[in-house]
Amino acid sequence: MNLLRREVPAASLVVAVDPGKAFNRVWLTSGERGLIGEPVTLPVLREGIDELERLIAASGVGGAPVIGLEATGSLHRAWAAEIERRWPGSLRLFAPSETTAARTQLGSRRFKTDDRDCAALVWLLRQGAGRPAEPDVVAAMLGGVRHRAQLVDARRVLQQRLHDQLNALCPGLSAPPGHGRALKIASPTGQAVLACAAAFDGRPPTPRSLLARAPGRMSQATAAFWAARWKRLLDPPADASLRAGRLAGDLARWRGLQADIDLAEQQFAGLLAQTAGQILTTLPGVAVVRAAEFSAYTLPIGRWPTPEHLYSATGLATATYQSSTITRRGRISRQGLPEHRNALMGIAWGLSLNSDAFKARNAEYRARGFRPIQARVALARHACRLTWRLLQTQYFPRATLRRLR
Repeated sequence: MNLLRREVPAASLVVAVDPGKAFNRVWLTSGERGLIGEPVTLPVLREGIDELERLIAASGVGGAPVIGLEATGSLHRAWAAEIERRWPGSLRLFAPSETTAARTQLGSRRFKTDDRDCAALVWLLRQGAGRPAEPDVVAAMLGGVRHRAQLVDARRVLQQRLHDQLNALCPGLSAPPGHGRALKIASPTGQAVLACAAAFDGRPPTPRSLLARAPGRMSQATAAFWAARWKRLLDPPADASLRAGRLAGDLARWRGLQADIDLAEQQFAGLLAQTAGQILTTLPGVAVVRAAEFSAYTLPIGRWPTPEHLYSATGLATATYQSSTITRRGRISRQGLPEHRNALMGIAWGLSLNSDAFKARNAEYRARGFRPIQARVALARHACRLTWRLLQTQYFPRATLRRLR
């Protein structure tokens, strides 16, 4: 039964830390002596961790301590890194949801205090719960993945504003999908059109002006099309110069965001090469970004004894009720991090477009009446098994991709 955990010996020192923005609440306990001293509040600065080291040394409990820390956003990261450096292998991290569930078991779910959180952490630690701290390279990759996700979200909002400003400055120039030739902001054509709209206050440019401002390849025919379309528009609004200035500013911000995203993706390649996740890039349709996103939330792979544990952690496994002879299955549980779930779905999507075996299974699911999102969730289960095996063994025969069980 790999679901059972090994309890911490009663003679071991158990330290619970509830992090805060300026101060951390700390409990020192052992199974034989109970609470050692009074609970203390330590600053998050260096003197706080120095005082914790002094308290552990003065506790009179031999052996390495077991330290539990609630992983709350970025508040815990500084202490987590320093604790792992001073007491290697002693740190155990807990999600806030685990602390809440433990408080519920202790009868204080609706009474949230720092001391009650520390008591819940002690209760969990004594049962052997918690996960070890991630290796430094995995933590660095996770930070990069989250930073890129924020940049992509900001770029998406900015692209919508660019479209809105262009339509106000040049009404009808960019048609929505299904109503004509759409303008893709990220393409060289889109960049050239935006630059000309900002430079000429919405007035029609010549094909030569479009070609000169295109950051990449743009054909003469494409430039002629947009120049001719521009001449058929109505006149720009009265405040065209003001709108053009705002458009130029947003265009510069978009290019800055795109440069930051490109830099983050370049950093992924170096970080991914230092982890077991590099093997995922051998899968068809899985490049550095998808491999890094999934690896950041999955590694170290030893956290997941089986592929089913990993699949369940993403929240894609269906909720199950089983009692005696009754078994019911519901919708997907949606537990865990949405980013982890999206990363696995992205790998399944890439495989369904580039792997013959996944293409065939996707076609089979659609023929059975599955909707596109249902088929992708079903494919994600196969992708999870495949990625788990790759990360575990660092080798997987290509013949396995020819057939899905």
